Amino acid sequence: MFHPLSLSELLLNWYDKNGRDLPWRVKGGAHPNPYVILVSEFMLQQTTVKTVIPYFYRFMERFPTIYDLAHAHEEDVYQLWQGLGYYSRARCLHATAQIIVNDFHGQFPRTRKEVLKLKGIGSYTVASFLALAFNLPETVIDGNVKRIIARLYHLTAPLNTLADVIFDKATALTNPTRAADYASAIMDLGATICTPKNPQCLLCPWQTYCLSKNMPDLEQIPQREKISKKEQNGTVYLIYNSKGDILIRKRTEKGLLSGLYEFPWYDTDNILRNACYTGKNVTHIFTHIKLNLKIYTLKCDNPPISDGFFVPPDDLEKYALSTLMKKVYKAII
Repeated sequence: MFHPLSLSELLLNWYDKNGRDLPWRVKGGAHPNPYVILVSEFMLQQTTVKTVIPYFYRFMERFPTIYDLAHAHEEDVYQLWQGLGYYSRARCLHATAQIIVNDFHGQFPRTRKEVLKLKGIGSYTVASFLALAFNLPETVIDGNVKRIIARLYHLTAPLNTLADVIFDKATALTNPTRAADYASAIMDLGATICTPKNPQCLLCPWQTYCLSKNMPDLEQIPQREKISKKEQNGTVYLIYNSKGDILIRKRTEKGLLSGLYEFPWYDTDNILRNACYTGKNVTHIFTHIKLNLKIYTLKCDNPPISDGFFVPPDDLEKYALSTLMKKVYKAII
């Protein structure tokens, strides 16, 4: 059929000519600054390159070194993360910077065992970080790679049954001497050529060897389990005092929005006394939840919210509000 390393060379030749220019990327080996890779890998978790780029520039300008990030206040980190979503990543990145500075004396760990001691790093991120930061021959597997391998070998079984097969085949393809470039190359192949819909097979460096090319089921590979989003309803309150200040609170509950500021909201239809429905609603999509909130207003100097405090509306920008809360406020101004 073909030798996996021959395909690796074909992909690297394609990447040398066609690989994307990204602010956290270098070609020809490992990035000279592992901190750049660390920040970009956290930001790119479940977020597209296009979305991440402006956030990455702002973040690196504000926290140019691992020491700057480690010594920063958590709320300053949240401020730079506003709108990027999945705020647990910001918490974990901040905690990871502190671990590297305090426990590793500012030296970035270079083994799987040590990297996995950091916060928010799993099997994909540890492999990607070690490959891109140190050119170590790690097998990088994400959604792009799973799709490419499944199509290359025409693996039509449900994706959740193919983990071991995909890992073995991806490992065989991984270039042992140009691991950093190979990791970037296969990501680019999935992002620009072997896309979920309308793949550009005629531009693919592996087209001659791909067992799914020209097959009628090409776009159905890999076969993913469909996850339906749960729909949830609730209420959110914009509470004003007699001076026109608005009530916010810092979310302490665990979850995606933990640590951010918000207007009081509830995932039930529990209506606060004397609150007025504005006729406005907002909908926000989380990973597996569609949240619908009805917006109420309430004028009250002593609200029934024990952990809230009033701020002038013009000062809201000083607090790290989630995209959901920004939607709520924008809906009524």
